[in-house]
Amino acid sequence: MKTLNDFNFNNKKALIRVDFNVPLDKDFTVTDNTRIVSAKPTIIKILEDGGSCVLMSHLGRPKGAQDEFSLKHIVNEVSNILGVTVKFASDCVGEVAEKAVADLKPGEVLLLENLRFYAEETAGDVKFAEQLSKLGDIYVNDAFGTAHRAHASTTIVAQFFLEKKCFGYLLAQEIESIQKVLETGEKPVLAILGGAKVSSKITIIENILDKVDHLIIGGGMTFTFVKAQGGKIGDSICEDDKMELALDILKQAKEKNVQIHLPVDVVAANAFSNDAETQVVDATQIPDGWQGLDCGHKSREIFDDVVSKCRTILWNGPLGVFELPTFAKGTIALGNSIAEATKNGAFSLVGGGDSVAAVKQFGFEKKVSYVSTGGGAMLESLEGKTLPGIAAILD
Repeated sequence: MKTLNDFNFNNKKALIRVDFNVPLDKDFTVTDNTRIVSAKPTIIKILEDGGSCVLMSHLGRPKGAQDEFSLKHIVNEVSNILGVTVKFASDCVGEVAEKAVADLKPGEVLLLENLRFYAEETAGDVKFAEQLSKLGDIYVNDAFGTAHRAHASTTIVAQFFLEKKCFGYLLAQEIESIQKVLETGEKPVLAILGGAKVSSKITIIENILDKVDHLIIGGGMTFTFVKAQGGKIGDSICEDDKMELALDILKQAKEKNVQIHLPVDVVAANAFSNDAETQVVDATQIPDGWQGLDCGHKSREIFDDVVSKCRTILWNGPLGVFELPTFAKGTIALGNSIAEATKNGAFSLVGGGDSVAAVKQFGFEKKVSYVSTGGGAMLESLEGKTLPGIAAILD
């Protein structure tokens, strides 16, 4: 796996695919700069070598060139984070971009305009990728969040760089973290899968059953498993058409000697509201008119015990409706358990939109080993798929 450390960038122009698809408020202020901060080590290494950086990214889903999606809005934020005045090119290919790159001196950084102003980017157009390839000597992919897309800038452009392409630090770390969970991690290995639907996690479960020793299932997915085994779930969310599948997963797990842990008690509510009436009930005996929205105290203790025994931990999905404070206690307790295990030497990887949001919201970001920056890419990796953006560098 070629990374930045395999190259000296002295007097070289690095064409770097970053993922600066960051949220902006109505005044075009960046409201979460995590993705920019994550790309900083790669950019700084190249500048310290005596190279220059040409940054390319998308922002949002524009229909053609729309000012609200222009990357000019984030130039100041990128400059502040890097501690370098970032230049901006009002196009990402053609004369404007090529002149801006030609004028770039060692130690300088240039941000190109939004790649998705061109439909050719998402279409994976070869000619567009070739135009991009003229803008650097070495291609660096550091955008894990888009590595599962075969777009011009993430995948196709790599074919014009033969030996001169590599992973940035962020992407290399993402790959290594997922490999630790799926292949090289110290045993026992634990996966925690939460969220609302079994259907969105089927392929992950099927792929990881051969690789884990314990599987905690939480969130709304719980109730499909409970009902499939004859439990009463009241008005809780359930995918009736996935009950057979849930039973099959339980059977497979038993055959593979994987211990599955489901909540034994839940915090049930009489409405989907933070101010609803609540009661703690057995997970298999939820009364009609009530729905399970978090795991209960006994479940938290059981999960804490499982987490404390494991040396490699993957967390994907919350254990309850953590957006409502009344039903966030299970997710917070799990975060504390994982933080404690990490402190005691376990490797913990958090990935997938909701669990990343929970980790940030409750202050666990620095207390786990690694927080993935790519939702969809992370999920596809866990499903065992080879991501096109990664394959293009390895090719």
